[in-house]
Amino acid sequence: MIPALLCLAAALLCWPALARVTRLRGARERRLPDLAALIGGRAGTVVPALAAGAAGLVLSTSLVGALAAVCGGAAGRALRHRSLAAAAERRSRATVEALGALAAELRAGRPLGEATATAVDSCPDPATAHALGPVLRLGEPPPGAADDEPSRALVRVAAAVRLSARTGCSLAGVVTAVEDDLRARLRAGQELRSAVAGPRASATVLAGLPVLGLLMGSGVGADPWRVLTTTSTGMLLLVAGVALELAGMAWSARLVRRAVQR
Repeated sequence: MIPALLCLAAALLCWPALARVTRLRGARERRLPDLAALIGGRAGTVVPALAAGAAGLVLSTSLVGALAAVCGGAAGRALRHRSLAAAAERRSRATVEALGALAAELRAGRPLGEATATAVDSCPDPATAHALGPVLRLGEPPPGAADDEPSRALVRVAAAVRLSARTGCSLAGVVTAVEDDLRARLRAGQELRSAVAGPRASATVLAGLPVLGLLMGSGVGADPWRVLTTTSTGMLLLVAGVALELAGMAWSARLVRRAVQR
């Protein structure tokens, strides 16, 4: 049972984002939510934990169900973090594209209202386009802005819009500077993720070694699963092994996350 649960957790960690942007001429943009967006909020951790725990309880013992719930919750939490990071990067790229269109329109001498409409229409992310409209038309930062790069960029653009409305200074230069800064941050983040791709792959391989050990033991007729679930020593070893596995994965993820955020 544990091999199946660990494989399920690994599959959830490697699950690709399903969000795609469909743009049709004359139609409203629609975006398919990814797996974590479908679950949403705290349920992104609770639902996988309950599902894995129920499966472990039905197919094996209560101890296996409890450990499976813990592993499912950890997998759901990691998946939600990956989804949030991917969503922030998607918003950053959409903001860069919209600001680029806005700066081009302003340099061409278009009024701010028309340039805003063009920028909003060219933004590939509906949520970003919805937040960009009030920023450019009213100079108001997005309410409840999160502490991420797209929100900080919109706050700077809103301040530039207010300053331009009061003093009449050019807005194109400030928008271009914000766009260049956000583009440079995206490029740096991509380089950092490429640099830590090797350690991430190594951590994934190491996390799968216990599964390989169980499969090898079953292949030679040792039946490690029966020992781990029916004997006192085996159950203690099972709990310790799962705890060490989760601790190692959490520590590796923290090291990689800190390296990427610097």
